Amino acid sequence: MNKEYEKIVGMNIRKLREKSNLTQEQLSAKLQVGGCDITRSALAKIEVGQRHLYPDEIKLLKEILNVDYDEIFI
Repeated sequence: MNKEYEKIVGMNIRKLREKSNLTQEQLSAKLQVGGCDITRSALAKIEVGQRHLYPDEIKLLKEILNVDYDEIFI
């Protein structure tokens, strides 16, 4: 993935997380309960574009944050 695009996606995830009034710790816990092994620090790296997202993580983020894929990727 393109580094700039990863940063944009990460910023979108951070904004959606904050809009849902979730901390990084809370969102990572929800992801873990859903079957994705993401620590708070891994989520922080995703939000700044330093870690790739996997398809199962994207799907679960969409469900937890109650958003469309477009909101994550645009």
